[in-house]
Parts: sequence; structure tokens; C-alpha cells
Amino acid sequence: MKRRSFLKTTAAATVGAAGLSSALSAPAYATGKRKLKMVTTWPKKFPGLGTRAEQFAKDIETATDGHLRIKVYAANELVPPLAAFDAVRGGKADIYHGSEYYWQGKHKAFSFFTAIPFGLTTMEQSQWLHYGGGQKLWDELSGKFNIKALVCTNSGVQMGGWFKKEINSLEDFKGLRIRIPGLGGEVLKRLGATPVTKAGGEIYLALSQGNIDASEWVGPWNDMAFGFHKITKYYYTSAFQEPGAAIAAGFNLDVWNSFSKADKAIITAVAGDNYQKSLAEFNARNAMSLRVLVEKHGVLLRTYSDEILTALARISDEVMQEIAMTDDLTKRIYNSYMDTRRAAMEWRAIADEPYLRSRHLYENFGKRL
Repeated sequence: MKRRSFLKTTAAATVGAAGLSSALSAPAYATGKRKLKMVTTWPKKFPGLGTRAEQFAKDIETATDGHLRIKVYAANELVPPLAAFDAVRGGKADIYHGSEYYWQGKHKAFSFFTAIPFGLTTMEQSQWLHYGGGQKLWDELSGKFNIKALVCTNSGVQMGGWFKKEINSLEDFKGLRIRIPGLGGEVLKRLGATPVTKAGGEIYLALSQGNIDASEWVGPWNDMAFGFHKITKYYYTSAFQEPGAAIAAGFNLDVWNSFSKADKAIITAVAGDNYQKSLAEFNARNAMSLRVLVEKHGVLLRTYSDEILTALARISDEVMQEIAMTDDLTKRIYNSYMDTRRAAMEWRAIADEPYLRSRHLYENFGKRL
């Protein structure tokens, strides 16, 4: 794809692309070439996650006419998956591609920039970052760790997870060993479950050996790729813990600051373009994969009862309020995030929700001809 064509397309699709006009006319910004290292938290070539990291790197190279080239290292190729943050922070790598809630051990506020229980959907997350002050707060948080982060992928609304037994009441969570990262794990812990953090590539073995009883991962497309349906058949929808999981590209701050304004504008535009395209891809492939899981593999779809969901929401609210009081920055992030959540819910209740309900009133609409 020609550089000018790529930038023109990306600029039209991305909030941050306004600065591309200067990039197009910038005098000889591409003098010399830079090779950067990107580490990911995903298995090599893993659908939608590993592949999106590689696409993000390729798009940057295309958009800069090869001025910036990025070598992508999958999980365990250069560093273990959950060591990606420290690798970039310390300069061993230049960029990471991963979920921010993996770093909640560094600071609890990182979870807001992936997903929190009963939080923002994919487009609401974008709304917060671009128009609700979220990116500025993220810069403040990440800057403390010598990182500059941008969202560049989103898997959309996720599934509740795979279980070896049905979850019919709150009592069924007691003693349950479940792989679940982020704050969703803390919520289930308060119901008596034992949350376990494992990288994606470790989940199948843990389930098959009985080291865990259940696991959430992403959604039908990614879950089928790992083969969870071969071990357990109960598949719960949808995820209270991840209503729209954002994934970030985190740059070593010194590396980021060394880029020209043109490079920064291009990278920001490419990140936004990948954010939108990844959501479209996940939605398309999840729909197809779910049909295969149910019709071919006999997977049994289940939904948490209203009683369970109400309890999960109440406990999630308690957890979030406690975390908000960690320090001043976390409190400001919490208040900003929740302001966007309230505004988005008010608007969606007027616009989206009545329309989505109306589509189910006449089921024969749009039959294939």
C-alpha cells in the first residue's frame, strides 16, 4: 500500500489522525531507519491478538516508508509474557503489546485502561480516552513507569468463561479455582473463588490437568483456537468483568520522546485504525466461531442469573470504590471513568437499547434470499 494512500485512509478513521497533514508535508523526516523491538503477551501468530500485534508493526512500517521497522517477539521469545512491561520500562525492548490490567501489581489504576467489571464497552472506552480526559490521565500514570501507552486493539465484549460445572447460585463460586486476571478476579474472590492469573498459552494445560476448574479468556474465536471446548462444555455469556477489553501498545518513554512529531502522529493514527479494525474482526469471527462451537462441538451456552449478576455488580462497585481510594491519581481516574460511564449509559438507554430491542420484535426481517 502506498504511504500517502495509507495515511489518507487512516486519518479518516482515527481521532488522532488530524496531525497527519503535517506528517505528509514534513521535510525529509525519514532520514535513516530505526529498528525497534516489540514484545507481546500473546502466543506467536495467535488469532486476533498475536496477529494484530504483527499487523500494527507492519502498518507503522508501511506508513513511515520503512523509516520505523518493528521486530515482533511473541511471548517467551525474548521475555516471558507478563514480563513485557518491565522489559519496555527498563529498555530491554522498545514497545509492548498487551493488556494493561496485567500490570495491576505495579499500580491498581492500570486496570481502567483495559477493562473493569461492569465498565465501559469498546466504543465507550474510546469515548473516555479521547473526549473524557482518559488519555491524559493514562499518560500521567504510565509516565511514572517510563511508558507512553496507546490503545491499538480491542476484542469487544467478551465471554464469561468455560466451566466444568454449571453456576446456578452464588454458592457455586465457593472453592472454584478460575483463571481470571484483573479486578474480576478480586470480585470472584469475595464470593469464595480462588482467582488465578495465567498467560493465555498456559490455560489449556491447567484446565486439562485439573489445576483450575474454570477459565475466562476472550471469546469464541480465540477460545476455539485454544481448544477449551475439548475439556469443558459450559460456556457462559457475557463477561461482567470485560465488557470491552482494550489492548495497548506501550512505548518506552525515552523512545517515544525521541520520535519526531510526524512519527508520533503516524503511530497514533495507526493505533486508532487498528483499534477499530480489530473490533470489526473480532465481531465477525466471534459470530462464526460461536456457531461452530455450538453446532459442531455441542458447547452448551449459559447465562448468569439476575441474582448472580446483581451480586456481582454490588461487589464490583465495592471493589472499585476501595481501589479509587488508593491514591489521588487513582481517585481522579475513577471519577473520570465513572463520569463517562454515567453519560454513556444515559445516552445508550435513549438511543441504542430501544433500537437493539426493536430488532428482535420481528424475527423474519432480512431473510437470506
